[in-house]
Amino acid sequence: MQEYIIGIDIGTGSAKAVAVNSVGVAIASSQSHYDMLDTPHSYAEQDPEVVWDAFVNCIREVIAALSGPPIAVSLSSCMHSLILVDHNEHRLTNLISWADTRSKEIADELRDSEIAEQIYRNSGTAIHAMTPLCKIIWFRKNAQEVFSNAKKFISIKEYIWHKLFNAYEIDQSIASATGLFNIQTRKWNIESLKICGIDDTQLSEIAPTGFMRKNANEGVVKKMGISGETKFCIGGSDGCLANLGSFATEKGVAAITIGTSGAVRIASGSPIYNFDAMIFNYILDDTTFVCGAPINNGGSVLGWLMNNFMKMEGERENEYARFFEAVGNIVAGSQGLLFLPYINGERAPIWDEKSTGIYFGIKSFHEQSHFLRAGLEGVCYVLRNILEILEQTSGKIDQLNVSGGFIQSREWVQMLADVTAKKIFLVQHEDASAIGAAMFCMKYLKMIKDYAELSPGDTKKIEPVKANVLQYEKYYPVFKNLYPNLKESMHAVAAIR
Repeated sequence: MQEYIIGIDIGTGSAKAVAVNSVGVAIASSQSHYDMLDTPHSYAEQDPEVVWDAFVNCIREVIAALSGPPIAVSLSSCMHSLILVDHNEHRLTNLISWADTRSKEIADELRDSEIAEQIYRNSGTAIHAMTPLCKIIWFRKNAQEVFSNAKKFISIKEYIWHKLFNAYEIDQSIASATGLFNIQTRKWNIESLKICGIDDTQLSEIAPTGFMRKNANEGVVKKMGISGETKFCIGGSDGCLANLGSFATEKGVAAITIGTSGAVRIASGSPIYNFDAMIFNYILDDTTFVCGAPINNGGSVLGWLMNNFMKMEGERENEYARFFEAVGNIVAGSQGLLFLPYINGERAPIWDEKSTGIYFGIKSFHEQSHFLRAGLEGVCYVLRNILEILEQTSGKIDQLNVSGGFIQSREWVQMLADVTAKKIFLVQHEDASAIGAAMFCMKYLKMIKDYAELSPGDTKKIEPVKANVLQYEKYYPVFKNLYPNLKESMHAVAAIR
C-alpha cells in the first residue's frame, strides 16, 4: 500500500479532500457540498454540524478509495468565520461566515477611528464586516445575553479541531485573518481584544501552522476509518495554502483564485502595508507571509448573469457552454460597455459594503451578449487594479498562477490575461488549497526538504493577445474612475433602500 497525505479544504460551499502521494501527485479526491441557511438579509450563516459531517465524509471516502489510512491529514480552511460557544461546550450561534455583513456599520465606524491604522498594521487584516473583530463587537452591542454567555469565540476550523482532540487551538494563519492577532508578536493583539470587550482566555491557544497531533478521539477514528497513529496537521488558511498549491511562492509570481469570490495573493518575507487598499498580510509559516486582497464578486457575478440575463433551460453544463459561446462572439471591451461588478458590495480595493453594480456606456446596439461579456470583464478589471497596488510595493508581477472554478472557461482565463497583460499558468486542476495543505504537511514530516522538489505536473500557459491588450488599455482608466465618481450616489441609494 502506497504512503499518502490527505489535504482537506474546509471551504465556504464545500469540503474537498485530496490524497497526494510521496512525490506530490494527486491520487484520489472527494468533495461534499453544503448550503447557507435561510437567514435575514446581510446575515450569512451555516450549520457547523453539516460542515463537520462533510469533513468526515470526504476523508472517509478518500481512505475507502485507497484501502488504507493516510500518514497524516492536513487542514486548510476558509477565513473569518465565527462561532460562539458556551461553558458547556454548546454552540450559542451558527457558523457565521466571511460573507456576513451585519456588522458593516461597526466596520465603517472603526475604519474612520484614530486607532484604525494601528489595528490594521498590528493585525495585518483589513477592517471589514467579514472579520471576527467586527462580528464580536456586533454581538457585544446587539446580542448582550449571547455575548455574556460565550466561553469561546472560535472559527469553523477550531470547531472541527475540538471535535478531533477536545482542544481549543488555532493556527497562526487563521488567527492572522481575524483582526484579533498581532502578526509581529504572534500573540493576541491587546488593542483588538479591548475594543471587543473580551480577553485572551476566550480565544484558543495559538499554534504554529506546522503543529501536529495524533490519537484523535476514538469515535472519530472509527467514523473516518483512520488509524489512532494518523497525524493531523493544523495547517493554515485556504488563501495561504492556495498559493502553495498553485506553486506561487516565488518573487514575480501571483496567485489568482476565482470561486464564488476571488483573491490576488503573493508570497513575501515581510508584510506589505497599504492602509487605503488594506492589503492583507496572512501567515503561511515562520518566514512567509501571503499578502494580497480579496474581492466579493467573482463567480457570483457569473451566476447572477446566468440567472438574470439568460433563460436557464437545460443542464447546467450546457448552459455554461451557451453562456461562454455568447461571450466569445463579442470583441474585447464589449464595444464600450463597462460593468462595475459590486453586486454584493465590495472588499478590495474599495472596502465599501454600500457599493453597487453599475452598467455604464449602454447604447442601442448593445445586446445580451455584450452585457454578459462586460460582466466578466468587470471582475478582471478589479483584479488588475489589485495587482497594480501590490506591484507598487512588491515590484513587478510577471506571471499569474490561477485556480478556482473559473479555469474551466478558456474564454474567461484568456480575458484575464488580456486585461492584465500578463501570462497565465493553469497549474493545478485539483483544489489548490487542499493540495497546498498536503504539500505543507509533507515538508513538516520531512518527506521533502523543499517545495521545489514537487512538480506542478501538466501546466498550460496562456499568453495575452496584443490586440485585446491594447483595447483594454483604453477602457481601463475609464473603469477606474467610475467608482470614485459614483460613490456618493451609491451611498444615497443605499440610504433610501
